[in-house]
Amino acid sequence: MTQHARASLRQVVLDTTDTRALAKFYRELLGYEYRDGDETPDEGDGWLTLVPPGGGVQVCFQQVPTLPESTWPEDGVPQQLHLDLTVPDQDSFEAEHQRILGLGARLLLDESDDPEEALYVYADPAGHPFCLFVG
Repeated sequence: MTQHARASLRQVVLDTTDTRALAKFYRELLGYEYRDGDETPDEGDGWLTLVPPGGGVQVCFQQVPTLPESTWPEDGVPQQLHLDLTVPDQDSFEAEHQRILGLGARLLLDESDDPEEALYVYADPAGHPFCLFVG
C-alpha cells in the first residue's frame, strides 16, 4: 500500500455579507495581515484572505448575498462552525475580553467564573460565534 501525505488545514472560510468589514474585525482581533493584493479595498470584494505572521492557517472571507445569523445559544440557527481563541493567563483573558468588545463583538455567553474552564463566547459583527479561553 502506497503512503501518501495527509490533508492539512490551509484556511478557515467565513461567509459574510461584508467581506471588508469582517476581514478588518479579524485582522484587528488576531493581528493577521491581508494577503498581498487584498490590502486595498476593491469594489466587489468577493473574497479576502488574512495570513498570520510567520505562516499558518489563514482566515478567509467569502461574500454571500444573505446570511442568517446564528441564534445560538437559543434554538433556531445553530453555530455551524466557531473559532476557539486562547490567551496564556487570567490577566490577558480579561484584557482581551475588553478589547474584543471594543472591536465590536457581542457577548453571547459569560462563563468567565467557571473554575474548570473559564470562557467567553462572542458573536463577530456578522454573527459568527467564537470563544475565548485561558489555555
